[in-house]
Amino acid sequence: MNTIERRHLDKAMPYVGYCEIVNDLLKAGKVTGQNQSEDLTQYAKLNFHRMKRINKTIVILPEIKELVIKINTPQKWMVLTESWCGDAAQIVPILNAFSEINKNIDLQLLLRDENIELMDLYLTHGKSRSIPKVIVAEADTMKELFHWGPRPAVLQEMMNTWVKDEWPFEEMKEELHLWYAKDQGISTQKEIAELLAPHVS
Repeated sequence: MNTIERRHLDKAMPYVGYCEIVNDLLKAGKVTGQNQSEDLTQYAKLNFHRMKRINKTIVILPEIKELVIKINTPQKWMVLTESWCGDAAQIVPILNAFSEINKNIDLQLLLRDENIELMDLYLTHGKSRSIPKVIVAEADTMKELFHWGPRPAVLQEMMNTWVKDEWPFEEMKEELHLWYAKDQGISTQKEIAELLAPHVS
């Protein structure tokens, strides 16, 4: 477990601010992050629509909502993300919904490419800068309570198989979003709740 340095939050932003930045960049034909291309812009446009849809339709499971309500000490929920990331578009709105349940959750988004030092503390398989990555810490000490990401475990196993079998990227992307549509955020909610439970009194 890491203790997060407060300087890593220098470039953090709330969910609303992140959405505004993404929208402004899209109007200019751009995406967040270092790399720019027409393909990335199209991915980001689709992702922004996904986020808006999930914002309106997400339902937090009653038992998980009850757990989140019980958080009685301030927590920092830091999320490494980028606008072109399909997994982030599916997951970040769920995290925002959690934060709306309890004011003790301070959700702060950080762009991966602007926060490589922090990202490199949470590599997937020890080598990949996969996002989103969620880091939850005590607000007063910044001591890490848990981290999660970049996607639910079942989907990660599927992704590992697709990569091993050398599936085309577009085919993987299509299957990934079909899975998220069927799952409706349930797996994400349950996995985060399982990690959160030991830290709720």
